[in-house]
Amino acid sequence: MMKYGLLVVVICAIIFSSYGQDERLRLENVVVVAQQDRLEDKYSLELAVIDVMQANNIRAKSSLNVVKQGEDPVILASEETQKILKADGFDTFMLISVRGYDKRFTPSTNLENMRDELSAGHLFRLWREDANSVSFTVIFYRNNIPVHYDLIRVTSTGSKSAVLKRLSKILNKKIQKEWK
Repeated sequence: MMKYGLLVVVICAIIFSSYGQDERLRLENVVVVAQQDRLEDKYSLELAVIDVMQANNIRAKSSLNVVKQGEDPVILASEETQKILKADGFDTFMLISVRGYDKRFTPSTNLENMRDELSAGHLFRLWREDANSVSFTVIFYRNNIPVHYDLIRVTSTGSKSAVLKRLSKILNKKIQKEWK
């Protein structure tokens, strides 16, 4: 009887360990889309994320290299743009946006398709002087369908560069543990 119990435990451990591995994002390439209204914040955020991705051997491209200035970012969800990017070796999109400045923000349970998320308004700037923390949402899309969602909170926000530096450290850990 004890042998069967031990056998069940070993089988369950194998199943759960392989299940955890299948849940990884397996990120190899990404088009980074910072959802910021201010161009300078968008540029800073996309550049910081791309640097972290490339440091982890993930091909990364800025949405600013795809969408012309002043053009609606919803174009990224169009079939034509998706085909062009896929031919260039990019099949994953990472939408990152600021959702608030406190720790009370709760993650969404209803994820929108990429077109709806790109057309949604984003009111928060990258950094605010009186903020104790900044909450970011990160949504990965493949074929315009959400495949992974993360909520990242960055604390000790003394400046915009401090927020980006702290975010980069957190993203680096996420890539190594969950995304790659």
